[in-house]
Amino acid sequence: MEPDDAEVWSRAVSGDGESFGVVFDRHRDRVRRHLTRLLDTPQDVEDAVAVVFLEAWRRRSSVRLVQGSVLPWLLVTATYTANNARRSARRYRALLDRLPPPEPAVDDTSLLEESDVVAALRRLSEADQQILTLCVLEEWSERDAAEALHVRPGTVKSRLHRAKRRLVKQFERLTAVGGEEVRHGV
Repeated sequence: MEPDDAEVWSRAVSGDGESFGVVFDRHRDRVRRHLTRLLDTPQDVEDAVAVVFLEAWRRRSSVRLVQGSVLPWLLVTATYTANNARRSARRYRALLDRLPPPEPAVDDTSLLEESDVVAALRRLSEADQQILTLCVLEEWSERDAAEALHVRPGTVKSRLHRAKRRLVKQFERLTAVGGEEVRHGV
């Protein structure tokens, strides 16, 4: 026979994580269904379920059982958690509504002909192409690029700086053809 909530909860109160896991397994679906009625998105529901059980663990010594069950306390806590989440979302939306609209940003890359940039990149050494590909195109951190290239992060930083300068020069040479020179920082 499976032990009731009161017995399992008393072990959880003394710090038994496995007993708390039994309570979680037993009541998580009911708590989730309750929160699904109160919140809008599945992610909000999952976040709230986590908060409810975190609070149950954190406050386990003061949780009151009703007729030997922890479920009523969990459902009440779920309601409070949902109310807090909705209130927080309203405040966040109100804050965003008070902010001025963002200035439209000009995308300088749209001014470049991709074929010219690719041609300039292909004229660089393999080492320059590697560092630019990893750090600029793939947006790797200098540390990750250093690990991939088996060099120090400082080496990546200096190589990247030099490779960017060489790429700009190559690009300027290619675009200067026809008397029109274009300068763009890379």
